[in-house]
Amino acid sequence: MPFPARAERYGSIAKFAMNRLIPAAALIGFLSVAFGAFGAHALDGTLTDEGSAWWQTATLYGLTHSAAALAAGLSGRGGKIAAGGWLIVGGAVIFAGTLYAMALGAPRWFGAITPVGGIGLLAGWIMIGWGGLASARRSQDAAP
Repeated sequence: MPFPARAERYGSIAKFAMNRLIPAAALIGFLSVAFGAFGAHALDGTLTDEGSAWWQTATLYGLTHSAAALAAGLSGRGGKIAAGGWLIVGGAVIFAGTLYAMALGAPRWFGAITPVGGIGLLAGWIMIGWGGLASARRSQDAAP
């Protein structure tokens, strides 16, 4: 069932989710660039080596996963693709956020939260792949 029909079936929640995925992904990309620049310039020499590595990892994962969430939103597909995009958004916020916080001196137990974000990222990739497979199957079934 194409997304517009599904949105009518499920109502405004599906429309809201699809309409907000692109801005959410763009915000994560923007913040990743801003935090990366802040870390490279304003925090240069103030972070420990470990904190600097956390900062760089958070920036890298935020940037790469914002692009994946953006692609999911731009696909215009709902269902598993959109759900995957939102899992990536949530995972990126948790994963990168905890690393940024620890780099700035938050307690080390924040590191126990970081894998929750990583699981969100992985689940997002799985959902996008699953949605792509389902879409490919529907296309093959519809072919003459």
